[in-house]
Amino acid sequence: MFLLDDILLWPITNVVDVLHSLAVQEMYDTESIQSDIKENQLLYEIGERDEAEYERERARLESELDAAERARERLSDKVVVQR
Repeated sequence: MFLLDDILLWPITNVVDVLHSLAVQEMYDTESIQSDIKENQLLYEIGERDEAEYERERARLESELDAAERARERLSDKVVVQR
């Protein structure tokens, strides 16, 4: 009975795991945040943003990047422990 359950549930479990992994990668995409930081600086340098707006956005993005890096680190630690 358990073997039959495993055979029937494995595809569903596998799909859920893949979807979760993709969601986490998208949610904590450090490369995208770093790109946003560069874009913010460029907009400031060409005069599209004033200094106050630049500083607010920079602080927000750096905070977001820090949180994403910590989250990815915690998630990668859990993956290693689970295997």
